[in-house]
Amino acid sequence: MRILIALDKFKGSMTASEAGEAARRGLKKVFPDAEIDVCPVADGGEGTTESVVSALNGRVLSLDTQDARGRKISAQYGMLESTCGLEAVMEMSATAGLVQVSDLPLDPAVASTRGTGEMIRHAVISGARGIIIGIGGSATNDGGVGMAQALGFDFLDAEGRVLMELPRDLEKVRSIRRGPAFKCEMRVACDVRNPLLGERGATRVYGAQKGVVDFDFFEDQMESLANLVRRDLGADFREVPGAGAAGGLGFGLMSFCGAELVSGFDLIASLIGLRERIATADLVITGEGKLDGQSLEGKGPVGVAQWARAAGKKVIGLAGGIDSSAELEAVFDLLLQIKPEGMSVADAMAAGAGLLEEKVVQSADLIRELRTKEN
Repeated sequence: MRILIALDKFKGSMTASEAGEAARRGLKKVFPDAEIDVCPVADGGEGTTESVVSALNGRVLSLDTQDARGRKISAQYGMLESTCGLEAVMEMSATAGLVQVSDLPLDPAVASTRGTGEMIRHAVISGARGIIIGIGGSATNDGGVGMAQALGFDFLDAEGRVLMELPRDLEKVRSIRRGPAFKCEMRVACDVRNPLLGERGATRVYGAQKGVVDFDFFEDQMESLANLVRRDLGADFREVPGAGAAGGLGFGLMSFCGAELVSGFDLIASLIGLRERIATADLVITGEGKLDGQSLEGKGPVGVAQWARAAGKKVIGLAGGIDSSAELEAVFDLLLQIKPEGMSVADAMAAGAGLLEEKVVQSADLIRELRTKEN
């Protein structure tokens, strides 16, 4: 029997690789002769770098940069060998993510994507001919101006002076001066479909989780930025689905870097050869920290399950917690929750790997029965 383990991260508990290894250990205890393929998956959010680097035997590079609040940090990204040369894979959250500033009060007036720009620049200097960047989990609402600054764009006030305190001084910007030509193909892994502005835009939909209180003020800032980009750079991406992702970083990457926004799950799955690995498996196991209605909105495990079912494979969903519904159950042949009833979420997260391994062992008969059922 060949089993593919294609798990996403269990946020706050296990990385995708750690979860996959826990499942593998459990399976080996009850199916010692099984051939097991562990393939961490991601959809462009946290865990994207780990998934791709692990699957493709890439290397990890580090740089000294800054988080969304300007504090010095060390960040990592991956570098891959491709047919077109070196290609970097990175996550915005490694520099400008909420997780990096969770110890501070939220302040969208100063939270910047500058560190993301420094990471992009580092990759280009290191020889990358292409960049893949996932943009989930941002702490920012700056439209990518911090990132653009790091790449050499200048934002000028009415007297032509370069404004350095962005995004705090974004309302003072009256013109944009281009930076050096960006000579690197960039693909943005993004499954968010929001435009930059409006009721479905970056500020009004996602601003609250980044500390936005005066929504009109930040919306006006973003609209002013879009107008300046249109006038000074000849680009207008405000209505493109995904422009509002990561506090407008989707818009910024298209405007300042000429980036292309693509489906995060489809891109990462293609890179790691997921479809081919599903084709050679007899059984597919996928999942993440929680499976619920939101999982149906483009999340990686549901994408894995849909591909597996289309290929005629049985598929099991593993999660720390499961909010079951008819729609979710229709995607999987078997759902297994690893958190025991009565255990707190905090305790379950702390013991995640052991609980996952134990659940697989306990479910051996269910897995065996599922494997023998007709497709």
